[in-house]
Amino acid sequence: QVHLVETGGGLVQAGDSLRLSCAASGRTMSDSAMGWFRQAPGKEREFVASINSSGGSTYDADSVKGRFTISRDNAKNTVYLTMNSLKPEDTAVYYCAASVNAGWGWTPSWYRYWGQGTQVTVSS
Repeated sequence: QVHLVETGGGLVQAGDSLRLSCAASGRTMSDSAMGWFRQAPGKEREFVASINSSGGSTYDADSVKGRFTISRDNAKNTVYLTMNSLKPEDTAVYYCAASVNAGWGWTPSWYRYWGQGTQVTVSS
């Protein structure tokens, strides 16, 4: 059973930066794509970024392109989301997800395992 735990959320001001971490346990994720999604109150879960199993290829949502960076450390079984120039509209619960496929994907159905989420709140 794969267990994903997100950390690093918090309350920040617009323009600040945060780095989210997602630590996986239960099995190695070095052969799995990983992704980040977010869900704001009253809205559907939204794709943020994805990275393939090796870390050599990533895909970002247009809304975060140029501000957010997804990366991974397979030796630590951990994926990161570095968020710069945060905006109030980035406020959401951020979820980490792990796929059984090696290539990145942008749909929730691409992922089998999900973390519990971490809250990110950006004040104006």
